[in-house]
Amino acid sequence: MTGKSVKDVDRYQAVLANLLLEEDNKFCADCQSKGPRWASWNIGVFICIRCAGIHRNLGVHISRVKSVNLDQWTQEQIQCMQEMGNGKANRLYEAYLPETFRRPQIDPAVEGFIRDKY
Repeated sequence: MTGKSVKDVDRYQAVLANLLLEEDNKFCADCQSKGPRWASWNIGVFICIRCAGIHRNLGVHISRVKSVNLDQWTQEQIQCMQEMGNGKANRLYEAYLPETFRRPQIDPAVEGFIRDKY
């Protein structure tokens, strides 16, 4: 391990698991698909694998993507997720969307939406 004890890793995984139980975090922050297993930790959102790929293409200066289960997390990254979450992030990043807005479901449109959103 690189400076993190097994105890820290287990604690961080438990925090992430609890965050994913929150209602807003049960769905991808961008496309609303159920059961996100990825996160953009610097933005503080949980996302699905499809949207994670789009986030990776945005560049690390915009979005830093990690797997909830496969990657090791730091305390700083966990704190970012705790401070934001999907609900708070969407209220911030989608504040000016019209009430009648429908999330795109087709890949090119989803990518455009995510690029515009962040």
